[in-house]
Amino acid sequence: MTDVFSEPDIHFMHRALALARHAETAEGEVPVGAVLVLNGDVIGEGWNRNITLNDPSAHAEIIAMRDAGQRVSNYRFPGAVLYVTLEPCAMCSMAIIHARIGRVVYGATDPKTGAAGSVFDTLTSERHNHRVAVAGGLLADEAGDLLRRFFRSRR
Repeated sequence: MTDVFSEPDIHFMHRALALARHAETAEGEVPVGAVLVLNGDVIGEGWNRNITLNDPSAHAEIIAMRDAGQRVSNYRFPGAVLYVTLEPCAMCSMAIIHARIGRVVYGATDPKTGAAGSVFDTLTSERHNHRVAVAGGLLADEAGDLLRRFFRSRR
């Protein structure tokens, strides 16, 4: 899926990519980064920290939402846009729904566990009382290359 993206979309995805590179270089983590934006302002940032924190829930999206919760003193972010370098998994997608995030923009698709349309359609399921707009494929080549290089280096 490829959508039309705005200049702010591109700007914030570049920031998410920088966080993904930080995850790998500073912490040896799988290079995934996320930025949560509300009204044009960054309210949360995160990168994968599963290994560092010994926490299976410490995906970039979850860390960004935790950061936002602390910054804005709330657990819901209606109207916010989450930029993430890799398509969210089912766990992150459900957290996104519970947080009432309005839109997710992701880079690379995840053909194994993607829950924003690749494998599952969790974010847009009519079974939920909240649906999230989804736009995928922004800077997908760059995001995918980061992941491919990371996993090749581990084999």
